[in-house]
Amino acid sequence: MENSFSVFQSSSFMDMNLFQFGLEACEPGHSFGPASRNHYLFHYVLSGCGKMMTDDGRSYNIRTGEGFLITPGCVTTYVADHRLPWTYMWLEFDGMRTKEALAIAGLTKDNPVYHARFGTFRETMADEMLHIIRNKDESQYHLIGHLYLFMDSLVRSLAAPSYAGGDKLRDFYVNEAISYIERNFQNNITVEDIASNAGLNRSYFGKIFRDTVGQSPQQFLMQYRMIRAADLLRLTDFSIKDVGNAVGYDDQLRFSRAFKNYHGMSPREWRGRHQRTVRI
Repeated sequence: MENSFSVFQSSSFMDMNLFQFGLEACEPGHSFGPASRNHYLFHYVLSGCGKMMTDDGRSYNIRTGEGFLITPGCVTTYVADHRLPWTYMWLEFDGMRTKEALAIAGLTKDNPVYHARFGTFRETMADEMLHIIRNKDESQYHLIGHLYLFMDSLVRSLAAPSYAGGDKLRDFYVNEAISYIERNFQNNITVEDIASNAGLNRSYFGKIFRDTVGQSPQQFLMQYRMIRAADLLRLTDFSIKDVGNAVGYDDQLRFSRAFKNYHGMSPREWRGRHQRTVRI
């Protein structure tokens, strides 16, 4: 197998999104870190072995057929064995449903090592990872579809017995809130408006939303607006001001600042790098 590294070119998938993926046959003693990630990063070891260490002093030996999860913000270092260096593949991903899926699998910051209980599903999971890596030029929808198949087989291979399901009423409130944001993000809505629509006070609503989604309602609203803004910049000829208006900003300067804080560059610069030649 040849080493491979690819970056996924879309941030439009809210429930679960890819960021980068690849495969590497490491040299003896090859290390990465200490470093932290902004998203979830899952490594699966195809051959050999190595060690993953966290900044709080924990250390895990990981070998062929095992894997490890790096959670957002967790500082880690991982090192290939000097005698039998590992070859691994990885996916970096995130999204609204990611935390829930990993909780079902039982993979967390405090339990980051992947030991499959069911070999058939482990093999399917590895096949899905390889499919994504080998088919990087397929459509975004094709790759995201296989990301879901990867997650399904990951969960099935572990079948964590402690999973007791979610709070149905809590899930209802959160889904109502997300639906409200999707319908009204272009308006000047606030967290109070979202909570009021769900019939909850802001404090309690904020807690259940963060517990379920993994970010505050304000962060989610900002993320949703910035993803929609990026789509408009990429796919249309709208002016920067009109794009801002379309995602809930009546002040162009405030929109440009928010966009740069989220995407790391101005709307104009982002458009210059990403705009398609065929537009709607």
